[in-house]
Amino acid sequence: MIMNRFILALALCFCALKVIAQSSDTTVEKSIWNVQTGLLGVYVNNEYRLSNAFALRTEVGLDAGFTAKANDTKWGLIPTINIEPRYYYNLAKRAEKGRNTSGNAANFFTILFKYNADWFVISSEDNVITENMIAVIPKWGIRRNIGKSKFNYEAGIGIGYYNYFGSDRKYYSNPENVAVDLHLRIGYRF
Repeated sequence: MIMNRFILALALCFCALKVIAQSSDTTVEKSIWNVQTGLLGVYVNNEYRLSNAFALRTEVGLDAGFTAKANDTKWGLIPTINIEPRYYYNLAKRAEKGRNTSGNAANFFTILFKYNADWFVISSEDNVITENMIAVIPKWGIRRNIGKSKFNYEAGIGIGYYNYFGSDRKYYSNPENVAVDLHLRIGYRF
């Protein structure tokens, strides 16, 4: 019930932002392919223009996780599928100031819909078990180009909701929880 109200409120916010965004002459690019990596994973994504300031980002990748103790470090990679409608709210302002906006280099608001799958795990340990996980996280972020090249960097932060589901919930005392998402990535645009 709370989750439904949360999603409805976010949808209304994006509808209001869309009305505001339609007055701009500067638009997001029609389609962008990116390869990005950060401290916690590697990803391939595409952003497809929906309107002047909105793009739909679809992404597949491997999320990384690790634990470190005195003489023991463990790591793992699990598959992830992400969908993000993004609202780039300062493209026109950046273009007016003569700043590089190629590749949608601007600030954005988004709602991250994330699915971590239990299909396989690449890990430093044997017999690692994962559960399916979904998350809905509203975020704010920036993307900038590195010089005039096709290399870029991206940073974002958000707080939302996640839920583990699958055949066996006994591993989790509370399978529904608050999710904090921070991403720092560097990438190359095709």
